[in-house]
Formats: sequence, C-alpha cells, structure tokens
Amino acid sequence: MSEPKKGLWKGLMRRLSNAQGSGKLEKDPPLRRKVSDGDAPSRRRQSERPDPSSSRRRPRRPDPRDSKGKGREQLNGHKYEPAPLSEWPPSGVSSKEELTLGHAMELISRGVPAHKGHKRPIPHASDHYYGLYTTTAGNHGDDNDAVNQHNAMTQLTTLRIQGSGPPNYPWETLEQPSLAFGFGARPGTITLNRWASSFSAIPPLIGLRDPGMAPREVDLVQIFDRLKDLEGGLEDDNEELLYRLYKRFLRDPDKVFSPHKTMERQITDLVMCLSSPDWIDFSNPKNQVATKFIYDTSPENQEKYHKFFYQLLLSLELELRINSRLHTDWAKERLMAQIPPKIQWNLALARRWRDFVRVEAYGETAEQVKLRFKLKKRQIKMLKRFAQMMKWPNLTETIEELKQRDAEGALITVSSHALAFFSGLVLPGPTFPFLIMNSLIDIDPDKATDNLALLTHLHPHCGFQYRNSYTYWSSSCIVGKVLAPTCLEAAGWVGPARPTIDLGRSQIARIRSRRPREHFLTPEDVTSMSDRSDPLGPPAQVYPVSDYELLTPDVDDIIDTVRIEQVNLKAVGDKQDSGPKWFDASIQFAIDGVSWPLRLTFDVSFINAWPCSDGPHPLFFDYVYTTRKVDDVINILDWGKPSGRVRSSHSTPVGGSKPAKPIVEGDDEERVLVIEAFGNSDNEVLARAWCSHWGFSAVVADVGKTCMACAVREAYAATLTVVILVEDQPEDTD
Repeated sequence: MSEPKKGLWKGLMRRLSNAQGSGKLEKDPPLRRKVSDGDAPSRRRQSERPDPSSSRRRPRRPDPRDSKGKGREQLNGHKYEPAPLSEWPPSGVSSKEELTLGHAMELISRGVPAHKGHKRPIPHASDHYYGLYTTTAGNHGDDNDAVNQHNAMTQLTTLRIQGSGPPNYPWETLEQPSLAFGFGARPGTITLNRWASSFSAIPPLIGLRDPGMAPREVDLVQIFDRLKDLEGGLEDDNEELLYRLYKRFLRDPDKVFSPHKTMERQITDLVMCLSSPDWIDFSNPKNQVATKFIYDTSPENQEKYHKFFYQLLLSLELELRINSRLHTDWAKERLMAQIPPKIQWNLALARRWRDFVRVEAYGETAEQVKLRFKLKKRQIKMLKRFAQMMKWPNLTETIEELKQRDAEGALITVSSHALAFFSGLVLPGPTFPFLIMNSLIDIDPDKATDNLALLTHLHPHCGFQYRNSYTYWSSSCIVGKVLAPTCLEAAGWVGPARPTIDLGRSQIARIRSRRPREHFLTPEDVTSMSDRSDPLGPPAQVYPVSDYELLTPDVDDIIDTVRIEQVNLKAVGDKQDSGPKWFDASIQFAIDGVSWPLRLTFDVSFINAWPCSDGPHPLFFDYVYTTRKVDDVINILDWGKPSGRVRSSHSTPVGGSKPAKPIVEGDDEERVLVIEAFGNSDNEVLARAWCSHWGFSAVVADVGKTCMACAVREAYAATLTVVILVEDQPEDTD
C-alpha cells in the first residue's frame, strides 16, 4: 500500500481546517443518483409470461400503506381489509380476476421482505476489488435475520469505523465481512448479507511505504504520563497544547518557518509516522491477539512492551484528533475513508483502550504499570453465562476458580487470551470466539485442559472434545453448522454437542472440508437480487390471480423416524503438521431403522431466512420448486443436475435400503428443493448433513416466522437451490 497522496491529504485537510473555525464543514450537495437508462437486470430465470413485449422497467411501486382509510375500494366493488391469507384466491376475489398494481401489492407483497444487493468500491483499491452487501426492508416488524448480539455475546467481534453504537449498514464496520450482520438468528446459520459478502473481492494487504518520519525516543514514564492525560480528552481548542505533540513525541520538519500547529497537519504527520514498517501490524491476523505483546512484563519483554504502548499512544493521539468535536460527522467519515487500512486497525485498538482501560499507576518498568479494566465485571458475568450455556463439564470447579482469581486480582495473569477478554482490548474479527473459549479453558483447574492449549483463530475450522462429555465446535466449522440444531450457539461456538469415540478424552480436531463446487455469486447476481426475487414477478400492466398460489406446508405431518447415531471423525494421514490433527467428518443416522452415513465433505453455509409479516404469502408461478420430506432426501443425488438425481438401485446404505423415488419434475437446474424437516431437531441435522454431503448451501426457514413462499424467493435472491423448512418446538426454546 502506498503512502497517502500529498494532494489528496492537502485538499481534505484544508476542508478540516475550515471546519475548525466555524465548527462546521461546508458540504458539497451530493449528486442525485440516476437510474440507468438501460434495461434492468433480468431475473435469474427468464420469464415465461405470454406478453413478450412487456418491459422489465417500471416506475417505483407505491407503498400500499400510504393509502388512507382502513380498506380500499377495489375494481370489483368489494373492500379489502388487510389480514393474513388463509386461501387463494382470497374471499371476494375471482380466480380469473386480473389485479392492478396497487391491489396486487396489497394482496401479495404486503409484509414480504424485499432484498436489495449492493456492490461498493473498496477504498485504496482498484476497480478489480469490490464489496458485496445486501439490505432488506418490507416486513413490518423489527425482526431481521441476524442474531441479537447481546444474547449471542458477540458485541466485541465488530467495530463501527466511524461513530458510536451499532452500525446501520454492513459496510460501516472495520472487519469485513461485517460480523455485526454475520451470525444468523438460528444456531449454525449466517445472514443473507454475510452470504453475499463472502463473494466480495477483497484486495490483499500490502505494506505501507516507509515515509521516514521516526518518532522521538521516550521512556515508559513519558508514554504513560501522556496516556493518563488523554483520559480527560484532547486539548483540541488550544493550538499551543496541541503542538506539544512535537515537543514530546514527533519531530516537526517545518518548525522554523511553518510549524505544524493546525490539527490537519498533525493528523498527516501521525499517519506518516504510523506508516513505518517498524510498528506492529495489527491488520495481520497473527497479531490480532494484541495483548500477547504486553502479557509478559518481565525485563526480557521490555522492548516489545514499550513499542506496543508507544504505538498505542500515537494511535490514540490520531484517533482523538480525527474525532475532535470541532469536526462534523461528515468530515470525520470523509477523513476515515482516506486512512489506510493498516492505520485503521491501530485506531481500532486505540478506541478499545479509550472505551475500556484506565491507567492507575506506572513507573520506569512494565512491572510497575497498573491498569484498571472497566469491562471486567461484565466479562466475568459473560464467561459464567457462557460456561453454563455450554454445560461445561467441570463447571463447579471452574466457577470457583474464577471467583477466587477475581478476588485475588489475578484474572489477567492467567494468559494473554484472558488478558484480552477481561480487559476488552479485543480487535474486531474472528479472534473473540477463541479469546472467550481459551479464557474458560485456561481458568479451568483441570489438568486435562493442557491438551486444549493449541486452539487458535488461525485455525478456525476446528472443535474439541473435553472429558469425553461433550464436543464443542466453532461456528465456522462445518461440524458445528450441521449439529447446531441440537445445540446452543454463543460467542461463536456451537455446543454442547454429542461426544465421539474417535477423539481422545480431551483433544482438539481440525476438520478438513472443501469449498462447495460449481457455485459462485457474481456482482451481477447481487445487484439484480431485487428483480430476481420480486414477489409479483416481472412487471406487467395487470397481474392475473391465477399466476399465484398460496403455499401452506402441513407442519403436523412430522417424520419421527430419524435419529443421529454417531459423529465419526477419520484422521487424515496426508495432511498432518505441527498443530492439532486433521480429520474428515461424517454423521451416521438411523432412518426408519436403517443406518445412513453422510460425509460432511463440503463447507456449505446455511442462511437464516428473513422473517416476513402478515404471511403466508402467495408465490408467483415462475418460482419453481419441489417439496420432499426430510427422510426422502437420502434418495436424491446431485440435485439440480440433468442426470444422477436419484439414488441408483445398486446404491445401498448400511443395513439395507428403501426404494428410491424419482423426481418427476423436469430437469431444471434452478428448481428449488424444499425439504420439510418439521419435528425432531435431528431431522434438520439430517437435511444439513445432506447439503454438506453434496455441496449445497441452503436457506433455513422457521415457518412460524417466514412463510414458504418468502423462503423460496430468498433462495432465488441468493441463487441457492435448497430450502430447509423447520418449525421451532417449545422444548427448543427451553
């Protein structure tokens, strides 16, 4: 990554300078976006409507909720009162009737999630790189497809680049794909945005060119003295006090003729100084457990300790200047967009420090430094709750050890992971799940936890068995994704899951899996998402009632002959290294008394369906689907292929077979397979395992929140061909 261009910084800083005098930044009026005059992107499926001359472009549809009155007078003379549909056509509407746009929107589109895809450029990168995102609106409630971050204990996995509070859009976070919009509300699932973002073209991290601006040599007392001062805020209204930055830490190259007393020039100098390759690169995943540089306070680690806090101090000076109260929010956003990614990770660490850490005492050595962690009490409660949710096998002794260490003030000395977790010095991204789990393992007094010491975010597709009691799997591991319906998901972990005889009493397992074959979401797929999943179908002058059907799956028709028998892990002989062992995973099911093994070969994803309102909703005839009971999927091979769909009569499971049922519908590679997995949670595990066996990602919909039609349309939006329907049982919530 090259250093910031002088002209760019000069122009931007001039705007900031003007803002300091008036407290405002003059903002150029934004250009009003225009819709392209070209043809709108077509849906994934070509329309089969009889009128080939009808254009796909149409004016924006009005919101039917804007109409006045409780009901609206329709063309056939009756009033339509908004209410959930129980039949199609609804009462008072003929099957031969042709609906106007407004009437069709009230009957069909009301409460339907409308998915919109976005392709956005990436700062400091060429046009070959881009970010893909989705936003959704239309359902009337506040529910969405993402998990509640407080309940899931994932608040520290994400950080908004600019501003406080949760981000409004997924492109507003430092970590990408955004984990604020990452975990789905159902265990083992992700959001539609996370699915689209996984196909973004992210540029590789490139080191910044050394600008040659070295800081002054200072001792630890000077560093902590200034850190203590900055707890009261920045002296941004006094140029003389701001200029002390150069007397203490930086060198002003123009101090004789044009000293850098303005804030914008100091921001530039701090960015230039922090661009040196001598500093710690926190954008590198290997360095994102930041506390490993300061956990050791012995004289042997004094140099690293000193460098870390000097870098933190300069980052904090920069962060406070960027977020000065003299700058408008618009100016801050524009400025942050120009900060190189490597420097933004420094600013993230500075914000965590400013929010959660205070200096109590310091001296000339690291051993004399005493810090106060504002977040510690909350983190202790979180760790207790996490251990209880995971049914930790050594729970009583671990909680006692936690209380004792807290009383002795010895929690932060347990390990570098525990220091990060209890202090809140957690960088956004995938590190937090391993910080909380390693903190729990390190506090557990059982010696068996020594075998679990190599858990790391650098090997995320992993899990472990503890005391032969339970297994625990990271949320990114395919075993965790598949077994999640029988478990809880919290803080990026799925558990407690059933044990396996293929692991030792306490052992880590890395799971080998492949990327799903023949599936790639293109930018065009994302940007055309709204057209491809329109509930009304292609634009038309009128909308015949006969073009739609109401889907109401029978949730009482439950399959109760599926049970998980065992989880099998087979060691991989040709892929072992110095870390934990690699394994291939499979799950063996008993289906109507017959054993069926399914290999978890492909690292597929399960997208939690957006909830809809006022459902069920009708489905346009062009969204084609096939419904199968969950115990029938084992007979379907290579769904969506012209050949090989049905299990051969020569293919037999362990212990026998049932005759295969053919797929009677035509060979349509975009037809959605709807798997009804109602009832026991093992049914959903079977459906997910089948997806992993063949390499199909799927939309998972709880029919109590999302109707079948909306789930099928979301599959079209995501270019997926499998939907898994479930219904949460009362015991599932307990």
